[in-house]
Amino acid sequence: MVDCESTYKLKENQLKWCSVPLSEVFLHGRRLEAGTYDIESKRAISVIESCKFGSRDLLSSDGPVKAAYHAPRFKRKYVPETAPGAVGFLGSAEMLQVKPKAEKFITGESAEKLNLFAEKGTVLLSCSGTIGRISYASDSIRPFALSQHIIRIVCKEYSGYIYACLSNQFMQQQIRALTYGAVIQEIEPEHLARVIVPEAPCEVKEKIHHLIVDSYKLRDSSNFFIDEATQLLAEELSLPPVLDFQGSNVSETVNAFCVKLSELRGRVDASYHIPVADDIINHLKAHASEVTVIGDQRISKDIILAGVFKRTYVEEEYGYPFLGGREITQLNPKTEKYLSKVIHKKRYEKELKVTENMILVTDRGTIGITALVPKHWNGYAVSQNVLKLIPADDDIAGYLFIFLNSEWGMELVRRHTYGSVIDMIDGKSLASVEIPLLKNKDIQMRINSLALSANRKRYEAYRLEKEALRILDEDVIHAK
Repeated sequence: MVDCESTYKLKENQLKWCSVPLSEVFLHGRRLEAGTYDIESKRAISVIESCKFGSRDLLSSDGPVKAAYHAPRFKRKYVPETAPGAVGFLGSAEMLQVKPKAEKFITGESAEKLNLFAEKGTVLLSCSGTIGRISYASDSIRPFALSQHIIRIVCKEYSGYIYACLSNQFMQQQIRALTYGAVIQEIEPEHLARVIVPEAPCEVKEKIHHLIVDSYKLRDSSNFFIDEATQLLAEELSLPPVLDFQGSNVSETVNAFCVKLSELRGRVDASYHIPVADDIINHLKAHASEVTVIGDQRISKDIILAGVFKRTYVEEEYGYPFLGGREITQLNPKTEKYLSKVIHKKRYEKELKVTENMILVTDRGTIGITALVPKHWNGYAVSQNVLKLIPADDDIAGYLFIFLNSEWGMELVRRHTYGSVIDMIDGKSLASVEIPLLKNKDIQMRINSLALSANRKRYEAYRLEKEALRILDEDVIHAK
């Protein structure tokens, strides 16, 4: 409804609607889709405008942002990871990972030419597909080239404060109202000029900023610990990169190899018998004290594969937070799904509940993505598409995670993949994956300790970010 005279009014009714002044229609570029004039967005703007310390436009001459831009659209020419000068390429989903990992690579020269790198301290905002997801350019993300589907927000000061503001529900509601596109939702950098953020005293901005910066420093530190542990594993076992394992019995002219009848193990799919996996196992046997399997009672207590079930979602207060395979790579997944405590209680307790230092392994789609459950996930429900591996104890949990998360562990997990349409593994498959025990037990314990320390740092990083968001909410937005 377009009204030339009246301002919008929020109607408490089952049908959400409001009247919109004609001037506002012109202000929004004569857009007529209802989402542009979203009621929740109007409520959010009303809340921010009434803040104790006032508000200001995100993008303006006196605003907090120096520049907001995304990379130009370009034809992507991917190169192998081993190509000279190759750099990892991240999309808006990968930028949310606590330890970003690139699946695709482009040349560093083209990344520089297209300005795909982000400066440290840049706030990152997804602008295509799922709109409004936030990340921060710390040391872990700086080496990667970033997609054109990510808006780079360069702040004049207190970038951590702007990160916290854009993570808040009231700013998120404003951002979502800016989207356009009938099939794929998108926003452009210039649309952020219509987002308003709360003002705050400098000391409050500084406190929130440092909490966010320290949170990301802890994430970087945890990633460094994981890299150090992985390096120790590789050095102790003299492991070269997976790509250096050429595979034995492989024809030089045809992509084929031979398998002995005695080694079929009931599997006649070629992917199970790839020579590279066998070469890795043989290498482990030559350099480890012992090569056992994950199902060994010294390694794991249990591997839980949840059954397929119809999910009943409810409001947050009535349900268990529910994570899927994609969310387990994030520090603080923004889940909007909650499984009914009434309907799913038995299944939750038996198959879905996760606790600290449990290891999660995706079992379909992209096989072998691994996560070590941090403390703040205690009590979460995790999808049946993720295997829950319960380590024998905390003395092996970190070491087990490091091996499964390494390129060699992933190769051994993925060899067990089956399925003609959707790739899958199951609990028995994971239980039969080989794992080496090191000759030097002190090194093995050091690897384990580094992994558990990394997990604790991630919990501390989560706490700092939550504290920053709490201060913004209580001491700025709702300050009396």
